[in-house]
Parts: sequence; structure tokens; C-alpha cells
Amino acid sequence: MTEATILPNAGISCGTAPNNRLVALEDTVSSEADNDAHLFASFLGLPGFAICLIALVPCGSPAQTSVPHDLGNDSLEDLMNIQVTSVSKKGQALSKAPSAIFVITQDDIRHSGATTIPDLLRIVPGVDVARTTANAWAISIRGFNFRYSGKVLVLVDGRTVYTPLFSGVFWDEQNMPLETIERIEVIRGPGGTVWGANAMNGVINIITKSAAKTYGSVVSVVGGSQGTAEGLIQYGGSAGAQGSYRIFGRYTMNGNSPPLVDRPAVDAAHTSQIGFRSDWKPSVHDKLTVQGDLFGTSESQTVTTLFSNRLPNYYTFDDKVRAGTGNLLGRWNHVFGKGSETTLQMYYDRSRRFDQGLATLNTSDVDFQYHFRVGTRNDIVTGLGYRLTDQSTTNGYAVSFNPDHRRDNLYSVFFQDEVKLTDSVAVTMGIKLEHNAYTGIEYEPSMQLAWSPTSRHTVWVSASKAVQQPSWVYAEAQVDAAALPLPGGGFGIYQLQGGPQAAPRVYDSELGYRTELSRRLTLDATVFVSKYDRLQTFDPQPPFFILNPAPPHLVLPSVFANFGKATNYGTEVSAHWEVAGWWRISPGLSLVRASLSQAAGGKDPAFATTAGDSPARQAQLRSNMNLAHTVEWDISAYYVGVLTTGPVPPYTRLDTRLGWHIGKAVEVSVAGQNLLTPRHLEFFDGQQVVPTQVGRGVVGRLTWRR
Repeated sequence: MTEATILPNAGISCGTAPNNRLVALEDTVSSEADNDAHLFASFLGLPGFAICLIALVPCGSPAQTSVPHDLGNDSLEDLMNIQVTSVSKKGQALSKAPSAIFVITQDDIRHSGATTIPDLLRIVPGVDVARTTANAWAISIRGFNFRYSGKVLVLVDGRTVYTPLFSGVFWDEQNMPLETIERIEVIRGPGGTVWGANAMNGVINIITKSAAKTYGSVVSVVGGSQGTAEGLIQYGGSAGAQGSYRIFGRYTMNGNSPPLVDRPAVDAAHTSQIGFRSDWKPSVHDKLTVQGDLFGTSESQTVTTLFSNRLPNYYTFDDKVRAGTGNLLGRWNHVFGKGSETTLQMYYDRSRRFDQGLATLNTSDVDFQYHFRVGTRNDIVTGLGYRLTDQSTTNGYAVSFNPDHRRDNLYSVFFQDEVKLTDSVAVTMGIKLEHNAYTGIEYEPSMQLAWSPTSRHTVWVSASKAVQQPSWVYAEAQVDAAALPLPGGGFGIYQLQGGPQAAPRVYDSELGYRTELSRRLTLDATVFVSKYDRLQTFDPQPPFFILNPAPPHLVLPSVFANFGKATNYGTEVSAHWEVAGWWRISPGLSLVRASLSQAAGGKDPAFATTAGDSPARQAQLRSNMNLAHTVEWDISAYYVGVLTTGPVPPYTRLDTRLGWHIGKAVEVSVAGQNLLTPRHLEFFDGQQVVPTQVGRGVVGRLTWRR
């Protein structure tokens, strides 16, 4: 067993079960979670929710009408020169960025017909998106996929959304209105120099629209098969002469999925969310942003698990998931007279989640950045940051923490210099230093060289190191992972135990080529080699016999260790072809190969199976057509290769969308999803949560803007 097959649920099964009946345990802990979720507006009823939002909408006409900008009407040259910020924490044209970066625009979001961020990420070559249940996802970049992949850093407007409990992401909590997203920048490959730990295999940076771009009212209603429904109310307007604001409220639900086993699937969910954003320009040199939201979800899942106080029996039952989160972020940007600028960002994030146990996380973060030039050749970005995390857990099913509370500090500083050697050649060198509570000081250097012989061609090469910060689970958890009968009677418990940690790290080398071959054809290609060490393994320890908890049994312990090594190599290719002024085709391909081994002393018998959690081949093909001035027809096809873990057969997914714009105010669309087969499996969790299948479906959307 490896981190890819055990640790996700280990990260959320917190504490041992009390000595009472199973039903009582579920009711007691669920009630506690429900009460706290109400504190975060987690379970607002839809009627009252809608009334509150309507009451907040001011009367009268807004300062301007919100008409979405359609990038599909721009040339490919314009798309290649979209300004991105995720590579160097400063604006630069996509065509010149020395990194394997892919941008999902608002136009891509609309044409996709997707209703969730994970489904949107399917269009990015090299990103592995697999649905475990209707609300649980396994998402990674360049391999090492599992339910809460810890090697991809996810941010929303500069706020990290991973949990340090296991250094992963609860994707069901990243359920924002797609209408408010300006773009999603996806870096394939390390981004540790500017973003820090956990940006090991990539960065997914979700950037929302400025409030100044969302004046007016938006009402959107979604309905579809399998119980899919969504309602969104949004309003934006001016706040004085120099300010703007946006408020929104959203409710979503999904029904149960097609089951994988004989018993009916239970993975329905209801979510509620309210949020705001305000942007101000108090002077010609200053910009101020304040934003926040409250989110709550009520979900179901089927689990099969041990109970540490009722060994050795397994229990399969329908489990409740409750989560309430809230965050508040402020950002101030000041531009000096000579063009240099500073950015100060602070945020507070709180979450409580009952998911086979109750976990609470409070995060306070402050980040300062200074961007300036020295002469005509050096473009420098530097900064420092501090983060305080406060975590606690209460009783759960098969996992315990001792102690059950932890407070950690993270300090960081980084420096990056882009040196323009000639008009066509630039080299970027940087390093980030971080001090974490588990392994002390870690450093993450990088260097990129970009050569642009003409304005249409860029060749780049990079070398970098990145690390994954150890988590509380690996350091201090105790997991009763499996029970097995012993010869002659009795039973043994396979137990995982926390231990001293080393930070997993990767040394990555890449070569890329990005070109505008003509005004109708662009190409982006990357080849990479990534060498990993200190990967998570389980180190078997001598067995021992214990009397408590009863009945007496044998313990077969393994300690979380870092003996794993791997070499990944592959390629990613994407293109855009403007077949005609009304038709665009966008193909993509990714190939990844992995070779795993263990360092001297490594004895994990299942480590090699980690490679089977990700496909070796993936492909995408998207077609967007404007059949008339107001009608759009989109087709998307996705191929995902076999997963040997499970195993999960390869599958091809076909989606289509038909959209109709009725004037500037109304948009109607109908999307068909997974049309080729009635249902298919995408990922085998291999743990407590019983996976479900993805079914064929249809979704309709009606959007009104004023």
C-alpha cells in the first residue's frame, strides 16, 4: 500500500470511534458538524437564500451593462498574447512565458458546457482529471494521481486552497460560480520558486474577474439529468467615483450517480455559497481589492471502513459529509513613479469539515512582493511571506492523532531576476527559501532561458527543483488500515504510523517550443524529464501483540517513510487551428512514462503500483463553431488511457453543446455529456469510499444579463 492508495482517507478519518453503537456515532458527530456549518452559512435553504440576495440588489440601472467579452472573436495572435501572471508573479505575454502554461479563458469555460472546475481542467493536456464520486475527484499533473494529490498547488486569486492536514485539495469545496472566473492558468511542471511548497508537479491558479468588469445583473438557472440543478444571482455596480463591487449567491445540487457495485450509489450533494468582491482605485497609483465568501456543502458517500474500537469487523454504510468554509482576502497594489510596484496581500481562511471525522483548520497568511527594474536589462521580483495554520481534529473511525491539535508557522522569501541578454534572449534565475515546522529550511531554485528569434516563435528551456511539504498525517497519524485473519485463529491489524519526515522533492528539466505558425495555426509543445526522491513509502516494522483495544490482536505496523524514487518523462502538445472565421479546432496530447524504485532500506512491497494510478496516454479534441451570429455548436472528445490500479479500463468521452444568444440579454444552451456510453468508471479509490460511475447526461442553462 502506498500514499496513492491509503493516505487520502487517512487524512480525513480523524480520531478513534467512541465506545457506542455505529448509528449513535454517526448521529452525534454529524450533529456537531451541522451546528458548526450553520455558523458558516453552510446549509442555507434556497427560498430564504434567494430572498436575502434579492434584498441586497440595489434598485435602478447599473453604471454599465455587463456584456461578456468573447475571446472567440479575437485572433489567435491576440490569444497568444494574453497576459499571464502565474509563471513569474508579474504580467507577461503567454507566447513569451518560459514555462509549460495553458490558459483556460472565460470563452473556453462557456464553450465547454462544464458545470464544475474539475470538468473544465479536462481540456488541459497533461492534467489528469478522474471522478471518484459525484463530489470527489482525483486530479494531478504528470502522474502520481490520487484523491487528494499533494504535488499540485491550487490557488484562488493568490489564496492557497490546499489543506495542510494531508497537503491536498478538497475539490468539492472549490465550487465557485464559473461566471465570475476570468481565466485559469495551469502550469505543468514545478513552480516552487515563486509559489513555494507543493507546487511540485504544477500550479492551478484560478483568477476571478475584477468587480469593474461585472457591472449589472446576472441570473442563471441550470437543470439536467441525474438531479443536476444550479441557481445563481449576481449583481455588480459602482461604489462611488473610484470603486466597484460584486455580490453573488449560488445554490447547486446533484443526485446520485450510477453505482459501481450492486447496491444503489449514494453520493448526492447540496451546496450554498454567498460572496462579494470590491475593487477600488483611491489614487492613480493605488489599487485595493477586498473579497470573501462563505460556502457550505451537505453530501453523501458510501464507505467501507474499520472502527478502531470495534475490531476486526468492516462496516459498509452510507456516510454523511458536512463542510463549512469562509475566507476574507485583501490586496493592495501601489505603482511608483518609475514603474516599480509593490503588492501586499493578506487573507484569513477557516474551515470545518466532517468527513469520517471532524477536522478544523484556521489559516492566516500575509505576503509582500516588490517588482522593479535595474537598468534596461534586469527585471526583478522579490518578496517574503508568513503563514500560520492552526489545526485540530476530533473523533472519527479508523485514524487517531496524538496530540489532536497542531499549530505551525511557515516563513518564506524569494528572489527572481529576468536578465535580457539580447533583444531575443532572456534568462530568468530565482530561488525561494521556506522554513516549515517539519523539515526546517527548504530551498527551491529555478532557471529558464527563452529565445524568441522572431515575434512568432519562442524556444525555452528550464531546470528547477521543488518540494512537497510533509503533512500532519504523515508525521503523527495512526491508521488502522486493514484487518487480516491469522493461521490458527485470531486476527492482525495492518497499522500505519507517523514518523520523522523528509520533504519529497523533484529535479525537473524541460524544453518547450511555442509558435504562431500562421494567423490561423498555433502550436505549443513541451518535453520533460523529472527525477524524484524522498517519495512517501511505508516502512514495515516488527509485529507486536496488544490487549487494548479489545479483543487482543497482533499489530503489523508500518511507518510513513521517504524511500521512494521515480523518474517521469514525457511530452505535451496543444494547438489551435482557425479552420475558418467561424470554426476553430483545438487538439491536445500528453504522454507520460514512469519508472519507480526505492532507495537502500526501502521495503514497501506496493510502492511500484503507484504508477498505475495515472494514465500513460491522454488526448483531447475540441471544436467550436459559430453557425450563425447568435448560435454556437461545440464538440469535445477526450481519451484517457488505462489505469492498472483497479484496474480501470480506458475510455473515450464525448460532450457537445448548442448555445443560442437572444440579443445581449439572454443566453440559452443545452449540453450533452458522456454521450458514447451509458456509464463508465474513471478512478478506483481503493480505500474506504466506494467509487461510483460517470453517467450519460444532459444539462440545460438559461442566463439573463442586464
